[in-house]
Amino acid sequence: MRYMKLRVGDAAWVELDANQIKSKPITLYDGPIESMLKNDLGILEATTRLYGQVWTGGPQVVIRYYEAHPPESEKVPICAVARLSENQLRKRPESLPGTAILDFSISGVNIVDSFR
Repeated sequence: MRYMKLRVGDAAWVELDANQIKSKPITLYDGPIESMLKNDLGILEATTRLYGQVWTGGPQVVIRYYEAHPPESEKVPICAVARLSENQLRKRPESLPGTAILDFSISGVNIVDSFR
């Protein structure tokens, strides 16, 4: 992470689903996700794609990112999570099992040192 000038706690904004940019509401499904940075995060520039995993089992969505693909560059491993601040990842009550309907298409993403 140091190579990419990233430290634990560094943060940026992310479009949660690259296929639903600026949509309201959006629906996420259990499984893989492709997100897109809205602003720079260390040397990862805006529009970098983040790849990770979504879990929708609880009252809010959990998203862990394990890989970044900057424009015109190779994929690199990362350790980051989407954050629940301002209820961005809270599921709407009508969400069916295995899905999460969210009011917002964006969330904060934070660099972490491991997944817990």
